[in-house]
Amino acid sequence: MLSITELKFTVLVGVLFYLGFSSGIVKADRIKDISTVAGVRSNPLVGYGLVVGLNGTGDGSGAVTDQSMKSMLSRLGINIPPDATLKAKNVAAVSIHATLPAFAKKGQKIDVTVASIGGAKSLRGGSLLMTPLRGIDHKIYAVAQGNVVVSGFGVEGLDGSKVTVNVPSSGRILNGAMVEQIIDTPFGDASEIVLNLHQADFTTSTRLAEVINNAVGPGSAHSIDAASVSVNAPSDPAQRVSFISFLENLTIQPGEAPAKIIINSRTGTVVIGKHVHVLPAAVSHGSLTVTITQSSRVNQPAPLAGGVTTVVPVTDIRIQQEDNTMFVFNPGVSLNEIVQAVNQVGAAPGDLVAILEALKEVGALQAELVVI
Repeated sequence: MLSITELKFTVLVGVLFYLGFSSGIVKADRIKDISTVAGVRSNPLVGYGLVVGLNGTGDGSGAVTDQSMKSMLSRLGINIPPDATLKAKNVAAVSIHATLPAFAKKGQKIDVTVASIGGAKSLRGGSLLMTPLRGIDHKIYAVAQGNVVVSGFGVEGLDGSKVTVNVPSSGRILNGAMVEQIIDTPFGDASEIVLNLHQADFTTSTRLAEVINNAVGPGSAHSIDAASVSVNAPSDPAQRVSFISFLENLTIQPGEAPAKIIINSRTGTVVIGKHVHVLPAAVSHGSLTVTITQSSRVNQPAPLAGGVTTVVPVTDIRIQQEDNTMFVFNPGVSLNEIVQAVNQVGAAPGDLVAILEALKEVGALQAELVVI
């Protein structure tokens, strides 16, 4: 049986699907909202640098920070003895990461996130020195520098007491990096473009190809698999951009999601999809509570008996069985009836999961049970 920390019990009932069908309105989605063009992607960048100007909240003395400061100063023409120890209370060694968006050009600016990797308590008021940002191929694609904006803060007293709000050891630099190198994309190389669905579904893939063929012409698009649709596109870059702009604004009704029940083992959240059904089954769920109380009793001897007063441990064991009634699921029971039946017996998160797992084992639950 799955163990769940019973903090809160939440059952989310396919809200979007429920509202759409209850009002009688079928909502169509734009192609740009459910798919992306293959090859058009962002790329992560990472770097290592120093944040200076801190108000005594830096790393202090440390091998990594000392080595970094000596290396930086030597590049600026200042020689530091190898055995010298730098007390860098106002300096922090940090990692910098950013995301280089698709089609980013030289000279454009992107946001970066700065996080301490040493013993710095806060980066508030610090300034990042010029730091190269590299891709997975170790090439430099951007250069970061600027003042760090920190949303958190911390206060510490002389007696060791302290108060911390958010995370002061990390921050952001808006427009803190400048793009220095372009990453080529295969957007205009092939004679066709491929649309990749965010969620693979054979029905949605088929409908997507049909919508494009109806709007552009027969044979313009065909499904590759459940997640990809290939579309013939113009070879001229300007025409291709206009063509994709036309495609991404077409609307499509995606296929409905399969019947699933999602269980979050950490929070106790249970999400039941719209198409979940239960075959005929009878369920009885009760709980046995055992309470053990340990106490002491003093035995006092009679007067002039010559006995000794003693303390005797006394154990009291009580067993309580809840009298929960059995409920029956009729053929093709709906989601609303499942929730009502479970609520009638007052099932907690762990109880609900036990019931769902038992229904799945007996073959009465027509849905996929997913634990995350």
